[in-house]
Order: sequence, then structure tokens, then C-alpha cells
Amino acid sequence: MGRVRSLGMTANPSRQRLDAWARLRKLADRLCAPNAKGTDASRADQAAAEMRWLEPYEKYWVFPGMTIFERLLEELERGEYETFARNVRVVEHHLSEHGDKASLLGTLDEMSQQASEIFASDVPHYFTVLVAEDMPEAEAESLRQALRVIQLDAKDFVYQLLIVDNFADALAAAAINFEVEACVIRQDIPVGEPGDDYLGRLISIAIDQECSGEPEASAGVALAKLLKEIRPHMDLYLVSDETASDSPVDTHRLFNRVFYNLDVATELHMTIVDGIRNRYETPFFNALKANADAPIGNFHALPIARGNSIFNSKWITEMAEFYGPNIFMAETSSTTGGLDSLLAPTGTIKEAQDKAAKTWGSQRTYFATNGTSTSNKIVVQALTRPGDIVLIDRNCHKSHHYGMVISGAYPLYLDAYPLEQYSIYGAVPLRTIKRRLLELKKAGRLDDVRMLLLTNCTFDGIVYNPLRVMEEVLAIKPDICFLWDEAWYAFAGFVPLSRQRTAMSAARTLAERLGSETYREEYEAYMQKMDALDEADDATWLDNRLMPDPDEARVRVYSTHSTHKSLSALRQGSMIHVWDQDFARKSAGAFDEAYLAHTSTSPNYQIVASLDLARRQADLEGYGMVSEVYSIAEAIRQRVTEDPLLSKYFRILEPGELVPAEFRDSGLESALPISSHEETERLLEAWENDEFVLDPTRMTLYLAGTGYNGNEFKVDVLMDRYGIQINKTSINSVLFIVTIGVNWSSVAYLLDVLKRISEDIDARLASSSSAEAAVFDRKVKALSSELPHLPDFSRFHPAFSPHPECPDGDIRAAYYLEYEEKNREYVLLADAAKVIEGGRVLVSTSFVVPYPPGFPVLVPGQVVSPDIVDFMTKLDVTEIHGYRPELGLSVFTEEALKEEVRRTDRG
Repeated sequence: MGRVRSLGMTANPSRQRLDAWARLRKLADRLCAPNAKGTDASRADQAAAEMRWLEPYEKYWVFPGMTIFERLLEELERGEYETFARNVRVVEHHLSEHGDKASLLGTLDEMSQQASEIFASDVPHYFTVLVAEDMPEAEAESLRQALRVIQLDAKDFVYQLLIVDNFADALAAAAINFEVEACVIRQDIPVGEPGDDYLGRLISIAIDQECSGEPEASAGVALAKLLKEIRPHMDLYLVSDETASDSPVDTHRLFNRVFYNLDVATELHMTIVDGIRNRYETPFFNALKANADAPIGNFHALPIARGNSIFNSKWITEMAEFYGPNIFMAETSSTTGGLDSLLAPTGTIKEAQDKAAKTWGSQRTYFATNGTSTSNKIVVQALTRPGDIVLIDRNCHKSHHYGMVISGAYPLYLDAYPLEQYSIYGAVPLRTIKRRLLELKKAGRLDDVRMLLLTNCTFDGIVYNPLRVMEEVLAIKPDICFLWDEAWYAFAGFVPLSRQRTAMSAARTLAERLGSETYREEYEAYMQKMDALDEADDATWLDNRLMPDPDEARVRVYSTHSTHKSLSALRQGSMIHVWDQDFARKSAGAFDEAYLAHTSTSPNYQIVASLDLARRQADLEGYGMVSEVYSIAEAIRQRVTEDPLLSKYFRILEPGELVPAEFRDSGLESALPISSHEETERLLEAWENDEFVLDPTRMTLYLAGTGYNGNEFKVDVLMDRYGIQINKTSINSVLFIVTIGVNWSSVAYLLDVLKRISEDIDARLASSSSAEAAVFDRKVKALSSELPHLPDFSRFHPAFSPHPECPDGDIRAAYYLEYEEKNREYVLLADAAKVIEGGRVLVSTSFVVPYPPGFPVLVPGQVVSPDIVDFMTKLDVTEIHGYRPELGLSVFTEEALKEEVRRTDRG
């Protein structure tokens, strides 16, 4: 099963196919050009080579289909270059514009006579239905024709059949044809022979793993299992010759429906369309549109609702012109008429959230309209109480720290591994987490531990192995709750390789594993091994992979998604996903209260509707769009690496540079495209087992060689000169994020801009004096080797350390102590080092948060260390929350600290 996970993220020829058709069109045009005499043979050979490359893949798409493709081959072989060129142009145009939907246009001759813009607007939503059945061509054409007739009056959805006759081709088609949304599988589908290309080898490995030793009669079920691994949102239907009593026992978990043969085409059609309609349905968005269209008298609290206060204004009519009428027509503060209440949903919002839960694989999902910052606070407040300990990455988003100010929980900060040469923090090693838990156990405070809070993936793209982290942590603390901040990772669940590293997928896998008899047997063997070791020796726990007790461990997992950051939701649209075996018994009431506390009673319904729509798109298009994102990211990495001019000044950092070798047992070094079996094995090994991997869509561009620091490059060069926007920088790097909103034109522009910048640097250096060259060299040296030390969390001052034997702290007490002006004073950053050197302990009164990336360098009650002062002095960002340069650092007065210590001692 594991090997199939690489499909959709690597080895996908869909983009190469479109490029091949574009090259073929150019070659065909040149074949019939007036000056082509004498070169016909070589150009024809090149065109034939492109056709040979395309031929084994074309069977995986409906358009142009093998009939048209074979006609083109014959025209080329007969030397009918004018006809060949004309027809290739037609195919390439419609293929690039419409994909498989172009098959609805009919024959080549019919296509040439139809206007594509009329076609594009008149045809309903299109999708492809894959049929995996070895049937005679006459029977296949009869089925196609019957379903075409049924669809003649289709108003909403229309589809074409892609029929393949074996297991291998069905798996390949589902993996690389993004327009396939449903698959009809014959139970005894022949296995077939995969191709001998790279994709075929992956298919072969998957088949061998899933079908080895299985009777051919169950091949359809085996195919369904693999398809669920690749594309879990696809609708699957089984066709069987067996009666219900003889059907495989697990069909209900794999298939939407089982058919006894395909006797009635109408029933198949209705079932397929109903499945797509269910996924397409957006309950709340539909209700909002209906409300906007209804004749309503507006006597509630929003003057802009229905737009009258805007449309009738003499002074703000440009607001109506800019936003358009619908945004005002859809505004309301009423929860009647099917709109439902976000605070207590029972109707369309609840339906929309239930659909989102199914799409992301959670037990329940909640929409949030105040961003993931608020979502994080909701979860922290719901699950923690005053005095609880939260193990938390110091570099997590500031919202988590504010959440603990609200709840009164004590953070115990975990240090991520540093990447000093790039001024970037990585992620928190599992060994560090286990060590902290063991320390708390020895101190008698393990019962106080409530939560582990980590960011997955980090701003810079470091991705945890959530399954392994949760397994081993539960072996020490079986009732701990997990909060995975996946603000940047909402897209990851839509391709199999990254899905396994998401919180919800890992939670489901862990719950199933702990509940299986196989796991109990493994656990018994593990306990025999552990019983022979010294329980008091930390090495017993740190050096061995731990397994939780299935009778004690509870899977309690929460994740927060900034849907707006990587999917098509409006700004501040966020989701909270829950997989908690004890939710109803332990968390439901507190969660509801926290949700009510942080959610506006006047939520923005446009944001709620956008979350509903983002779910629809992710469900129906997520696999294809995310696969394309990975293709774009690969192309950028490859171009920057291979271009002599670009690589002279720029480098996109690879896994081998951002993930230390000790966390990469696979040995994976590069995120560049893979082309061999060995590279595939290493990639899969990394994503399945390595402690950390790098998300390829997040590209850290190292630019020390340009002489620009990160902020200069972001503002002065990219934004001011070329209009390219990014937000994350370090001293010597900038971060580019490839999302589903990035297209190939944007990629071309970015690469052109980087070449222009490289040429400008070349020209400047070529004409510079020796003194100017020396200045440039000093800048490069400062950016590459004279970097500030990345400070770890220092410590809490004793005034805010409720348990001196442990490193957790009471940031709530420090936060509110600062409210009294007499308790604080300011020390200029330039003077801070001397003050500390003179013996005074400086303690921060507030959060000091450079933005981006948005995690605190200082928190209330934290001792200011010399390393922190040095780091802040050399920061290149201009926005630092909680710090005013003209005033300096806000610190507690010495008297305030003494009084707080006395108060704590008295308490």
C-alpha cells in the first residue's frame, strides 16, 4: 500500500502530456511551412517521436481518445502534413482549454466548426467516469451510447465514460487523469500488465503488494482499496455477478453502491450523478444565495443589507461599484430562512460542517470566521485549565501563547532544532518531547500535563511525523491531548504521500491500530522487551520506539486549518477538525463554551459560505490541483538548480539542508523530481518513516550570494521593483509558497525576474571598482557566515515559576502584572546588554513577536538573555509586535519582581 502513495505527488505525466501536445502542434505547423522542403523527414521524425511518447498515455483520457489519436498517426505516416497540422491544432487547442470535456464536441470535423467559448459556457459541470471492466468493444460502445442518450437534457452535470479493461490501467488512469471523479469496477477485473515506464513500475509495485496471493475474483476490491488510498474522495461502485450473500464483507466500507451486473443504464446514471451532486452540494452557500434573491424587508441591525444605504448614497457609490451588488444582497444578521446560526448550528451550517468533516477525515469539524488565531485560542481554552501544563513549541504562533493567558495553563517551552546558517528554526525533536515528559514524571507532575502543541507544517515547510509522535507520547502519557496547528497544511490531505502526515489521517490510523488484535500481539512482544530493561534509566525510553498500552491510550487529536491560506476561502476563513474518542464525555461542554466565547455573534456569512465552497472544490478538485502544485514546485526547483546564471546567486534549500541527517534515516537529500526506482524508494521511506520531511511547496530561496538581506530583497527588489509579494524572510533567505492560486504564467514571471536580478548583479560587479567589489564581498560574508546565534527559550523568572523544579511558567500572572504602570519600565535595546552584564535580571512584561513569522522571541515573565538581545539587534524585519524601538524593551521593575516573589511565597 505504501508505494502507491507516491502517485499524485510524483511521476504524474499529465503536465508532460500537455507539453508534448504543444510541442507536437509546433512541429506540425513547421512541417507544412513554405520553407520546410528538404527538412520534412527530420521534422516528421520528431513529430513521430512525440506521438510515440504520447501513445501509451492517451488511453487514460477520454479526449482526444484512441480513435482520433490513431487517425493523426495515419495522417502523419501518409505524409498528409496539412491535414495533420490542422487536426493537431484543433486537438491541442481543445485539450488545453477543456481537457476531457472536449470529447463532447464529437468528431474532429465537428470540433473545427464549433465555437469553444459557446461550448464552455453552455455545457454543465463535466467529469469523467472510469469504468474498469474487460468488456467487448460493441458492449462498451452500447453502454456509452445509452448513457449519452440519458444525458441529452442534463441541466447540471454531464460526463463521459473512460473504459479500461484491466486493473493496472484503471489504477494509472485514476492516478493521472484528474477529471475522473467516479469509478465503476468489475469485481473480477483482470490484473493486466503495467507499462515499462516509471509510472508503470510504481503501478506494478502497488499491484504486487495489494494483490499478491489474492484470487482474481477479488481484484476489484483490491483496486478499490488502492483507489481509496490515492483518492479517498472518489465515488466507487462495484459491479458483481454474485448475489448479495456472496459479496465481499468489506464492500460497504469501500463502495458507494454495489450493482448486480449493469442491466439498467438509467440506474447507474442516476447513482453516479447523485454521488457527484452530493459532493457538489454546498448547503450554506445555496441558502445564502436564496436569501439574497428573496424579497425581504430589512428591519434588522445591518444598514448595508440589501445595499440600500450604499446604492442610495451620494458619497460612497464607489463601494457598490467596487464590490458589486451580491455582497450586499447576501448580508443579513438574521438566522432564519435557512441560513442557520454559526453559534448553534442545526441546519445548513451544520450540514456544511458535516461535509467538511467527511472531506478532511475528522469526526467533527467547526467553521471559524476569525482566522486560525481564534481557532487556536478556542482549542487551548477548551482543553486546558489553570495550572495545567502544555508542552509547546516556543516557535509556535502567538495565538497559542495568548490562549494560555486566557486559560491559565502553564507553558513548558520546547526548543526546536536551530538552522543557524539560515537563521531559521526547524521543529521539535521527538527525543526532546520525551525527555521533558520523563523529567515531569520524575518531578511527580506528569498528571498535570494536559496537551502537546506543535506546528505541522512550520512556516518554512518542516513536517512532523504525527503518527509516530502521538504513539510514543501516548506510551508515556496515555491521556494527553494533541493540538496540531496545521494553518499552512489544509491542502495536504488531498494527495496520499502528504496525507499520512496530517493530524486527522494520523489520528484515524492510530485509533484503528490501537483497536486491532494485531496491535495487541505486537504490544505484548514489545512489553516483554521493555520488561527486560531498566525502567528508571532514561535511555530505556529515549532510545527505543515506544508503544502505547491499547487499554489505556486515548486518541484525542485536534487540528486547526487556515483554509484561506492554501485553499479557496476568504480571508480569516478557518476550520477546527476534531478526532477525540472522549469528546462527548470530556470536552464537548467546554469546547462549546470556548467556541461561544471567541466567535462573534455577528459572523461574516460571506466567510462561512466561502468555507462551504472551499470544501466543494477540495473534494472535487483537490487531488488534481494539489498534484499540479507539486509539479509547479518541482519545476521551479529544477530550473533554479540547473540554470547556470540563477544557480550562481540563488539556491532553493533542500531537505538535506533544512532537516539534519539525524532526523532523516532515509538519507533523502533532495526534493527535485525523481526518476529512478531507488529515488522512489528513498522518497517513500522518508515520508513514511523519517522524523521530519520538507513540504516541497514551500521553497526557501537562499540569497546570501546576492548581497541582499531577506527584508531588502522582499521589499526593495521583489515588491517595489517587480510587484512580487511574499511575506516570510530570514536574514539571508526569502520564502516562496506555491499554492493552488499559482499558475504557470506566474512561474515564468518569477523565473524571469530572478534572471533579471542575476544579470543586474553580474553587470554591477563587472563595472564595480575594487573598493565596491570589496563592499559586496563583505555583505556576502556577513549574510553567509556572520549570523546571530538563534536563541533558545531562556527561562521564567522565579516570580513566575510556580514549581521551581520544573521549567513551566505562569505567563498569565506576568501578563496581568504588567497592567499597572508602576510595575514596568523600559530599557533601550542598545543598553540592554550592558544592563544584563552589570548584573540586573531583565524580565519581559509582554510578548515580543517579530512578524513574520509570528512567534514570540519573548513572553511575559521570561528572562531576557544576552542571546535574545543580540538576535533582536540583528533582526531585519520592521514589524515587531510588543516592541517600540523608541521606548525599548518593556521589563518589570525590580521592586515589582520582589513583591511578586513575596506574594508567591505567601500563596
